[in-house]
Amino acid sequence: MEQKLLEEAFTLKDQIISDRRYLHTHAETGFDLKDTTAYVKEQLVKMGYEPKPCGRSGLTVLAGGKKPGKVFMLRADMDALPILEEADVDFQSPTGKMHACGHDMHAAMLLGAARLLKQHENEIEGTIKLDFQPAEEIFKGSHDMIDAGLLKNPDVDAALMIHVMTNMPMTPGTVIVCDGGVSAPACDFFTIKIQGKGCHGSMPNTGIDPVNIAAHTIIALQELSARELAIMDEAVLTVGTIHAGNAANVIPDTVELTGSIRTYDEEIRDYIKTRMTEIAKGVAETFRGSAEVSFGNGCPTLLNDNALSADAAKYVKELLGPEKAFTAGQLNALSEGGKPAKTSGSEDFAYVSQEVPSIMLALASGQPDQGYCYPQHHPKAKFDESVLPSGSAVYAYTAMRWLQEHK
Repeated sequence: MEQKLLEEAFTLKDQIISDRRYLHTHAETGFDLKDTTAYVKEQLVKMGYEPKPCGRSGLTVLAGGKKPGKVFMLRADMDALPILEEADVDFQSPTGKMHACGHDMHAAMLLGAARLLKQHENEIEGTIKLDFQPAEEIFKGSHDMIDAGLLKNPDVDAALMIHVMTNMPMTPGTVIVCDGGVSAPACDFFTIKIQGKGCHGSMPNTGIDPVNIAAHTIIALQELSARELAIMDEAVLTVGTIHAGNAANVIPDTVELTGSIRTYDEEIRDYIKTRMTEIAKGVAETFRGSAEVSFGNGCPTLLNDNALSADAAKYVKELLGPEKAFTAGQLNALSEGGKPAKTSGSEDFAYVSQEVPSIMLALASGQPDQGYCYPQHHPKAKFDESVLPSGSAVYAYTAMRWLQEHK
């Protein structure tokens, strides 16, 4: 089955690339995916599926179901980023938004998998649910779809997502199968509003300078990882924006800081949020101001199921050959000093992984020496489209094999 499925996937290469380029040139963000969702729905209907809306702008379809068995879910996100594209491609996005994280690749690969599964529907020993998800970049889409019944009717037994990764050292099309356990950190967004007292820039003594408070706050927050966390307690705290004032000779009333926290452990996650609030308020009070700290939407840690991780590694080797299946250990060997190569990027598929056994696979999609030298989320990021058929085949084959082995 594996050889036939892979060959069929490559016969669909032009169609998968066409799907990807349509989605790329119609890049949309968040839940506002009018063109994206309409296109995906149209393609699924043409294949003979009956897509169902799920949540604010997600879609699901069912493949198989003609034989009794369990339910395996395949997920692809569809949203872009608010980035003006600068990539050297002849299909740049004209929307002012960009698929700089490769979600257009994910959705196109899942459409390709849908085509493969339709051709093999009578062979599916159970049901495969396809999940086309919005709003991953703002960590709201997965939760929204779960609340709308994503994992019900029929109840999902296991789930898989694939994430393309550009600027990678290994051959394009190589699949990285991470070990069981935490594979992506939790993420929390924060806002710190600092209240001072505005005044003339030449008379700071008559006011309370919130810019000065903000500067001290940013430095103080970095001491959390430097002096309050143990050496094995990995965490990253980033202040991403600073908004203050409108004139060079005016001390403003307020400053707003926003940023994110990434953690691999729930206790550390809670500790940092508690201490951030204490530090921000304490620093502000020291300089006669005040501060309010709030935490917005984020996501928990993404958990790779141990058994599903072992299954996925076996299936990828069967399908693509052992040379195209990278283990976490092999990836670590390529990293500086052989250090563990965990991803520090968060993924809202984490919400699914907290509910059912799940696995996140990474698909190498461009080497630096072949022109893919910019990372995800960069305005010049590019992805190697030659990997798309392999991604579609991995989606379809993994689901079919898992259902075959877990009746």
